[in-house]
Amino acid sequence: MSAADDLPNIILIATDQQRSDCLGLAGHPVLQTPNLDFLGASGTHFRSAYAEAPSCIPARRTLISGQAPSANGMVGFQEGVAWDPPHTIAGELSKVGYQCEMVGKMHLFPQRKRYGFHRMALADSTRGPNNDYLDWLSGEVPTDRWAMAHGVSPNGWIARPSHLDETQTHSFWCISQAIEFLEKRDPEMPYFLYIGFIDPHPPLTPPAFYFDRYARQELPGPVIGDWVDPDFRPRKGQDPEGPETRADLALDDAAMHDFRAGYYGLINHVDDQVGRLVQYLRDTRLLDESFLLVTSDHGEMLGDHHMLAKAAGFDGAARIPFLARAPRSFGLPSGNVVDAPVGLQDVLATLVDVAGAEVPAAVTGRSVLPLMGGPSAGDVEWRDVLHGEHSPAYAGDYGMHYLVDGRMKYIWHTQSGREFFFDLAGATGEARNLVDDPEWSDHVASFRRRLVEILTDREEGFVDQGELVAGRPYRALTRPVTSGV
Repeated sequence: MSAADDLPNIILIATDQQRSDCLGLAGHPVLQTPNLDFLGASGTHFRSAYAEAPSCIPARRTLISGQAPSANGMVGFQEGVAWDPPHTIAGELSKVGYQCEMVGKMHLFPQRKRYGFHRMALADSTRGPNNDYLDWLSGEVPTDRWAMAHGVSPNGWIARPSHLDETQTHSFWCISQAIEFLEKRDPEMPYFLYIGFIDPHPPLTPPAFYFDRYARQELPGPVIGDWVDPDFRPRKGQDPEGPETRADLALDDAAMHDFRAGYYGLINHVDDQVGRLVQYLRDTRLLDESFLLVTSDHGEMLGDHHMLAKAAGFDGAARIPFLARAPRSFGLPSGNVVDAPVGLQDVLATLVDVAGAEVPAAVTGRSVLPLMGGPSAGDVEWRDVLHGEHSPAYAGDYGMHYLVDGRMKYIWHTQSGREFFFDLAGATGEARNLVDDPEWSDHVASFRRRLVEILTDREEGFVDQGELVAGRPYRALTRPVTSGV
């Protein structure tokens, strides 16, 4: 018997900037994601999954290392930071005999560092040098950001159909590279395949078919909380570059409709490409021998509360898809739904657990495998809350910490001291801030005390004499601590 017969194959799929509610399985009224829905419905759908630091680089550090942001040392967005984590997913799996392949977006520094992978087909963007996707296109499109033929910002809200055919997109390339790896892998080794899509991160330029599918439909509008300035009105002249408008987005109905059509179109295109992979796995009899986990680095505010993009503690930015499908030999049920709070720090522990290896002590995440519906799933002791944070970033210039338990969420803005409390399981969700509602005061006080416990002794000085202190310096890089929730 070969090692490939002893250990399950593992595939990790990460989209970029996908909200948790942008799945048919999550009840989205128009978006079509049949392939992702199938993976979740034939395994476990974790409905309360969050990015602990909801922007690209800190989220990916959390994913790859299995460490909460405060433990891996990056609690906000900062580029160009060299990093040598004590453990990585690929590093741990390679130790126990896996062939480890990475395709697509990694977004870590230095760019070609392998972080335990044996080989990488790397394309962190659809522009710029040192890009395997653009090499594959063989010069058919300009590589410089300012010469992109569609003219759309890679960080903004403008949307239009792509000038490329759907067989020339980054998403198509990712799956083609993944299938090529599966065709040529060592047949006597189990494999770990990590596929990192760029989509649905802007530029919001899906192939024409996918843009048109949603542009011609009536689409759900953004959620505007009762805590938002009621005099806020759409206006012309906003900067199309997203980071300049993230906390002050005022689009008219037509622009908001196209914004959403482009975003949904990208997700639908990704889903169809995942369908190509699933069909290959089915045809080669690998589907039922593989553990598949699908998630995203963070979400997209998509106009909710007049906000764009990421780095906020609200569900649009922080809540993410998290779908897991185990091999048939594991004997786990299909159609399982879990509301316990999970995060990106749990991915490494989960995949190492799937491989039957020991989770390193430095990892703050936990394996979700016990939550996936086995006989003892109801007896699993899990974290009471998941903690997330992000240092001040983009136009909003506020930092935040949040706690979520699967039903309720507390957010504290570090610079202003503003608080939010939401009943996520209720009818109003994040449309109503309950922080001053007497009926919820005990819950608010409990969550506030819990955050004080977590932040006590942090180097920023967030806590003084048992109280949260606003306005403290809060930088993207911090001295790593050893615990996480």
